[in-house]
Amino acid sequence: MNNRIYFDNAATTPIYAEVIDVMTETMKIHFGNPSSTHAHGREVRTLIEDARKSISKTLNCSPGEIFFTSGGTEADNMAIRKSVDCLGIKNIITSSIEHHAVLHTVEELEKHGVVNKHFVKLLPDGHINFTHLEELLQTNSNCLVSLMHINNEIGNLLAIEKVGELCNTYHAIFHSDTVQTIAHYPIDLQKINIDFIACSAHKFNGPKGTGFIYINGKNKIDPFITGGSQERNMRGGTENVYGIVGLAKALEVSYRDLEINQKGIGELKKYMIEKLKSTIHGVEFNGDADGNSSYTILNVSFPPTPVAEMLLFKLDIAGISVSGGSACASGSNVGSHVLAALEVDQNRPSIRFSFGKQNTKQEVDLLIEKLVEILN
Repeated sequence: MNNRIYFDNAATTPIYAEVIDVMTETMKIHFGNPSSTHAHGREVRTLIEDARKSISKTLNCSPGEIFFTSGGTEADNMAIRKSVDCLGIKNIITSSIEHHAVLHTVEELEKHGVVNKHFVKLLPDGHINFTHLEELLQTNSNCLVSLMHINNEIGNLLAIEKVGELCNTYHAIFHSDTVQTIAHYPIDLQKINIDFIACSAHKFNGPKGTGFIYINGKNKIDPFITGGSQERNMRGGTENVYGIVGLAKALEVSYRDLEINQKGIGELKKYMIEKLKSTIHGVEFNGDADGNSSYTILNVSFPPTPVAEMLLFKLDIAGISVSGGSACASGSNVGSHVLAALEVDQNRPSIRFSFGKQNTKQEVDLLIEKLVEILN
């Protein structure tokens, strides 16, 4: 696979060598159960708590507000379901372009008559309509607002501080899926009025199957998974020690190199936008690609073509890995719910390209060369 070109970093990322090293070393030496009170267990418990402290220092919150999970989907489910169960939520304000971890959870709760769902209107470029958001908050009480920080398909960046201010004004709970944001943008939880955020390590060069939820200390909720007393009685089950250690290391490395990565990857995205504009007539971009958007994600709409349904396949055969939408919809024949909500012309094939620090301009050049061959 080393000779393939990988432009699907929003789906998952290659693990940093430094993360592999620390995980491997931990596996070799530390095998105790962190719930055991003897020396072997205490050693491993220390590793978990050191990881928690490292993460909380990076995000400027208390270690007691970080709870380890299996990833972003569990964290989103925990935030939404427990807000309803424990915080008196009767109305959920969200958008039609959220990740399915949020959308499907809210839809299920609505189906069972537990909450009322309200979709905030979207602007043509995919950003939320803040006027409508405020109207929804004014006319509904006992609200949870659940809006993702970076959209995983089109890359739009939410004005998270502004949402937090509105939620504070109208006494609403605020949850944000920050899976595409953490390790790519600085987050200071003391400067945002927010109740829950979600994290998944494999989105920033860490291991799969591990993540965390931030729960603002003012919110008292019940356990999401019952069983043992792990995670301070909030999530039963023996902790994924090696994953947690890897997560903390990946976060440390990512924030250490944040400015370098932002500059390098951001320039690569701009380079690709200009190359596409100058090379492929009629190319368009879904979302706010040139504006308030993540430097890691670019969603491209190509002119109608007879090879539309084969575009991803032909790129794959050419040795280039990309995505037609959210990675969580891969393998299904259902089109992107995000692009459908934005009323993108279904006759125009769309591809999500997402960038990592390993990508180069030479890879972009080769990608566009292959695209021109296929489209022609």
